[in-house]
Amino acid sequence: MLATLFSLTDTFFIFSPVASIFFTPLFAQDKNNAIEKAVLQLKDALLSGNEQKLKDISSSHLSYGHSNGLIENQDAFIKTLISGKSVFLSIDLSDQSIDLVDKTAIVRHTLYAKTNNDGVLGEVKLKVLMIFQKENGSWKLLARQAVKIPV
Repeated sequence: MLATLFSLTDTFFIFSPVASIFFTPLFAQDKNNAIEKAVLQLKDALLSGNEQKLKDISSSHLSYGHSNGLIENQDAFIKTLISGKSVFLSIDLSDQSIDLVDKTAIVRHTLYAKTNNDGVLGEVKLKVLMIFQKENGSWKLLARQAVKIPV
């Protein structure tokens, strides 16, 4: 029996590093999928202007930086979108990258959107940096900053 236990222990230690090589990328891929889902939930919330969706995807500590320098907290961010003052008519995302560090995700992408701000139709092309943080099992937008790039 001691020989069997030793044999099983040796097998575990021999295969643990090998197993981690195969399972670590799968775990990271699952986390990236969860972040991609959160980004899509944010996109949907922005397009819908739905107060509950906006609140669910954003942190109560939100710092939302616009390309014009305006910075909003969660309340101001939601109020602007639900009031109709700022409306996204369409949003296309490209060139997205995700970097995970523990319970924090750094997301970068290019955003192209058609907008209606105070009744004025417009188009924006932005480089966006977003920080998502895992809060109570859900990924929440903690910070966002955008900069304009020529359309």
